[in-house]
Amino acid sequence: MVGGLVTYAIGQMHSFPVWRAIFLICGGVTVAWGFLMLYILPDDILSAKRFSLQDKAVLVGRGKLGRTGILNRKIKWYQIKEALLDPQVWLLTLFMLLNEVINGGIASFGKLIIKGLVKDPLLTTVLGIPQGAFQVFWVLSGTWLASRIRNFRTVVMVMYLLPTVLGICLIWKLNRAKHLVGVLFGYYIVGSYVTSLVLALQMPSTNLGGYTKRVTGVAVVFTAYCAGNIIGPHAFLSSESPTYPTGCIVILSCSATQVVISITLRLLLVRRNKSRDTTAAARGITETEEHAIEEVGGDLTDFEVSLSSAYCSKQHLIPKQNPHFRYVY
Repeated sequence: MVGGLVTYAIGQMHSFPVWRAIFLICGGVTVAWGFLMLYILPDDILSAKRFSLQDKAVLVGRGKLGRTGILNRKIKWYQIKEALLDPQVWLLTLFMLLNEVINGGIASFGKLIIKGLVKDPLLTTVLGIPQGAFQVFWVLSGTWLASRIRNFRTVVMVMYLLPTVLGICLIWKLNRAKHLVGVLFGYYIVGSYVTSLVLALQMPSTNLGGYTKRVTGVAVVFTAYCAGNIIGPHAFLSSESPTYPTGCIVILSCSATQVVISITLRLLLVRRNKSRDTTAAARGITETEEHAIEEVGGDLTDFEVSLSSAYCSKQHLIPKQNPHFRYVY
């Protein structure tokens, strides 16, 4: 929304090329913000200045519960291997790739879709602003549901892909001369896929135990994020302006495939949790007993089963799953 307003304001300039002004102003602000984050963003919980000692103890305890390797920053090659062999990582990677193919197309050509409806370029920018308001609604409502209802994240990912499917169908099939408002509405609701992006981006850090495995999984998923944004614009062919049927078909296909991936991911994580429960019951292990044995700095992955972090550090393998760690889906 702010970007649309800024672009509209820059568009009022007549003494300087508009495209250069956009790059200089937006790029300059981005670089300045990067330096600000470099200065104020702490490297970890222990070095954060705004947390009290009690706050840090609580946060370290949460990290211990989530197995996020807060006190262990050593790169472990077996954890890289484990991350690359984990189906969960690749399901999230494919989901992210498809999601950003959608984003690359919509971000690059969304304004051109509106441009086919109106003649004034600046009016095109203004009419694009409401999509930002819709995205605020999608993200806030979707993440609220995912945080309020236990193991509801993959369900939200599916639910919030459906408006994207509906929106792209309206853009693709409605007669633009007769249904201008309908096409605009389709463009506004098509951005609901952003909620799935937000949830999918945080799932590796939530469900992958072990510092090295987690950062490897996040890196692989983020690589797909970048690749998808490169691929997406190529589905929109200039010869098909302003309807872009090929781009619409690609977005529709990506959204439908994402729904299948979300369901598959949910089934995988449900099965893993059931396997852990069965293993824990067979061994007579309780969460309290295991907690008492586990060390904060053990840096165990979600696959590692040993009740002793010392044992796990010697066995550079991918052992059976640990019954204490539970996946969130």
